[in-house]
Amino acid sequence: MAINAKKLAKFCRPFRIILGAALIGYGYYSGNSWFYLGAIPLIAGIIGICPACAITGQCTITGKDK
Repeated sequence: MAINAKKLAKFCRPFRIILGAALIGYGYYSGNSWFYLGAIPLIAGIIGICPACAITGQCTITGKDK
């Protein structure tokens, strides 16, 4: 079963990068290691894929840069 990754809309990529960096920064600041899961949206924003869309095959993000 091949997983096709959907492209993120242009407005979602910077949002995910900022959110991921903020979560990692807060995790480092607070010492709570659960916030290091911010690496998921950070990597998703940098690479340009949506992991949830790739797994389910459905995407609610409708961008013109498909």
